[in-house]
Amino acid sequence: MQEHIVIIGNGISGVTTARHIRKASDKKITIISAETDHFFSRTALMYIYMGHMKYEHTKPYEDYFWKKNRIDLKRAFVETVDHENKQLLLSGGEKMSYDKLVLAVGSKPNKFGWPGQDLDGVQGLYSKQDLDMLEANAPDKETCKRAVVVGGGLIGIEMVEMLLTRDIPVTFLVRENSFWNGVLPQGESEMINRHIKSHHVDLRLGYNLDSILADDNGKVRAVTIKETGEEIACNVVGLTAGVSPNVAFLKDSGIELGRGIKVNPMLETNIKDIYAIGDCAEQHEGINGRRPIEAVWYTGRMMGEALAQTLTGNPTAYNPGHWFNSAKFMDIEYQTYGWVFSKPKEGNTHFHWMHKDDNKCITIEMQEDSRKFVGINNFGIRLRHELFDRWLTEERTTDYVLEHLKDANFDPEFYSHYEKDILNAYNAAYGTSLSPKKKSWKRIFA
Repeated sequence: MQEHIVIIGNGISGVTTARHIRKASDKKITIISAETDHFFSRTALMYIYMGHMKYEHTKPYEDYFWKKNRIDLKRAFVETVDHENKQLLLSGGEKMSYDKLVLAVGSKPNKFGWPGQDLDGVQGLYSKQDLDMLEANAPDKETCKRAVVVGGGLIGIEMVEMLLTRDIPVTFLVRENSFWNGVLPQGESEMINRHIKSHHVDLRLGYNLDSILADDNGKVRAVTIKETGEEIACNVVGLTAGVSPNVAFLKDSGIELGRGIKVNPMLETNIKDIYAIGDCAEQHEGINGRRPIEAVWYTGRMMGEALAQTLTGNPTAYNPGHWFNSAKFMDIEYQTYGWVFSKPKEGNTHFHWMHKDDNKCITIEMQEDSRKFVGINNFGIRLRHELFDRWLTEERTTDYVLEHLKDANFDPEFYSHYEKDILNAYNAAYGTSLSPKKKSWKRIFA
């Protein structure tokens, strides 16, 4: 009989797995999701609210794609995984059998037991349902006279930016004393503080949410601040203090859980023929210094590609390579390649350069003695991922990287370039006399 592979979750991880299984085999594939009928780009949700896109623009594939490629879609919620009988119990009592099961169930916004956290008007920003809820809760500045966003990460600043596009005043509660300073070095974090404030956001650093207060109809009317007792009137509270793997429904399944679903580098759980990928997967030990759980779009895609190989007869371990990521802080683009810690690791040091316009900077982490290049953060300047990946593999020095920085610049032709300024600052800091090399397409595409 034809082997049946069931994938729970239609995000980037699950869909990538399905597509690559289909490319390599004729197996029966079913994707189950309670969120939407079809796969969409989760990272584009904010642009729907901001008016830059419509929902249908976020779907990478036409609706006929799934039938054409013989990938069955099931809109349902999975309540129980019965691994002994290889069955799933779906909402409504329906059962579905599988031969191999892929758990790609993603994450859910964190809640920390705040009084009022389940009131009408309190929400996260993760799912399509969250987007629809925000559209209802904050359609305009008349309906939502103020919003409070709690949590100083990437999702928090996205939500702030979204609300600002509708002229809704925002108070942004960040428990750290500087934005994202557990990740960003001090100079970068302080630059982002100033940038957020320049957009007329009421940024409250070093403050924690204490409680959320309701009006007579059970809707949000205000929040209180733990440190001061201050009450801030608002109509929407965005809870964006990180996410956690969406694994509560697996508690009694026999599948080993930590914070997420425990997997080995082959993405196998402790139960034969059950695998986990994406935000919900937790490695027993982090790979190449990475965290055991990585809620990042591209790692989900890479896990899906690796697992599809294994499921079609070519056992392949998940190997994400060098760390990289990208994001936007309002209108400042951010990229990171390799490792740059908020404070240099022992034996390392930071070189930091900032442009006078206060919205462009780089920080390089390097070994203090050898100046071996460890990683780079860059804000406001686009740099080529492929080159930094190569330089990290080749274990280049920071001297070499900065001499060849023109090769890495990926900004459009008529943008200003800053390699000379950066190198001059480096020479002054380290007593070197380096000069920038001319850009070489031969080196770039070597």
